[in-house]
Amino acid sequence: MTTRPQPDGREAYARFVTLGTRWMDNDVYGHLNNVVYYSLFDTAVNTLLIEAGALDLHGGAVIGLVVETHCNFFESLAFPQRVEAGVRVASQGRSSVRYEIGLFAEGQPLCAARGHFVHVYVDRDSRRPVAELPPAYLSILQTLKR
Repeated sequence: MTTRPQPDGREAYARFVTLGTRWMDNDVYGHLNNVVYYSLFDTAVNTLLIEAGALDLHGGAVIGLVVETHCNFFESLAFPQRVEAGVRVASQGRSSVRYEIGLFAEGQPLCAARGHFVHVYVDRDSRRPVAELPPAYLSILQTLKR
């Protein structure tokens, strides 16, 4: 018998990014549509990478491609809530990283949703995995490990 996943507390995450929700994010049921959670995951991680100078959206030689995603939902989030996204690195390989993200309603102690995605870092032009992650990535990833 498998146990039902439980929400994490804030202490489980290394860094936080505050994100806004938009009117269009709500679905007909009055809460954020499930695809919005994945967008928030991606936005939180990429915000941290850009701020650290690791990710250059337009000219960087290395880009991350998502090869796996997952989400567990615990409570609804809805516009106009602000969301605090906790980010941690769960595992790191030669060219891949598993990021885990918890989405918290602003000020709440437990995440409303928790998920992960795996980036495989590739050469922008060839789309082949890099031999090793660049130093700027390694630096920010160290700060995200829990």
